[in-house]
Amino acid sequence: MNRRAGHPLRFGYGTNGLTDLRLDDALALLADLGYDGVGLTLDHMHLDPLAPDLAARTRRVARRLDGLGLGVTVETGARYVLDPRRKHGPSLLDTDPDDRARRVDLLLRAVRVAADLGAHAVHCFSGTVPAGTDEDTAWKRLAETLTPVLDAAAGAGVPLAVEPEPGHLLATLADFHHLRRTLGDPEPLGLTLDLGHCQCLEPLPPADCVREAAPWLRHVQIEDMRRGVHEHLPLGDGEIDFPPVLAALAATGYQGLTVVELPRHSHAGPHFAARSLPFLRHAAPSAPSVPVPPHGDPSATPEGSTTP
Repeated sequence: MNRRAGHPLRFGYGTNGLTDLRLDDALALLADLGYDGVGLTLDHMHLDPLAPDLAARTRRVARRLDGLGLGVTVETGARYVLDPRRKHGPSLLDTDPDDRARRVDLLLRAVRVAADLGAHAVHCFSGTVPAGTDEDTAWKRLAETLTPVLDAAAGAGVPLAVEPEPGHLLATLADFHHLRRTLGDPEPLGLTLDLGHCQCLEPLPPADCVREAAPWLRHVQIEDMRRGVHEHLPLGDGEIDFPPVLAALAATGYQGLTVVELPRHSHAGPHFAARSLPFLRHAAPSAPSVPVPPHGDPSATPEGSTTP
């Protein structure tokens, strides 16, 4: 384990921010930098969930993770892994039942991969409400489509960690609790808390969101963000006051990974991975004094649209 002595939190980095690297190179980089683990997004360039021999390829990744001493969570937010024309499509809420079934199949594959990797959770989100669909119908679809995934998660012993995502049906902590009550509070159902999203749209400050979410926390994502703007920013570039947020997270006793999520910064992924870990260790409770690298050079400037 790469966690420093006396440090209560375990930090990871998401492969959706390292898409220009081969998976093996990305894992080696994170281990060399001192990360405790990785948020592994199943995508065409990183453990493609739809390509042949998934089980064999997963076993190879499991051996690599074990050899590097990295923990893992499995993330399912790849933009075009199911449809080359629709970002995050199809979703669990699509009007076409066959399309919904394709998303369910992806999540079932993710649960099997997570079990084989020894992952601490499988992440997912609801999707946006299709045009012409009322919210009651959308919530019913979400509950129906998640039921077989939750059954598989229970059988595999891997929690399903649903993420409130701005603009989606399930967008807030309140929405997560609505789903939880609708499903009868199933044991495998947990929460992915994105701390940037808390800054973006939750009524409570991020540290209070952590305390409120503590009983259901199964996965945590972290980046900086500004109020009312869903744009993932490098740590220190937004409005979040990180020390109280990380202190609140440590106080919950959360044992999973806290994964940096910078998917729009893959063009400079190694730079931001190297910069993020010292920042987090400096801001976290009981961390030794670690100098935070300077912002870097123009090559680290994000490319293209900042639309989330």
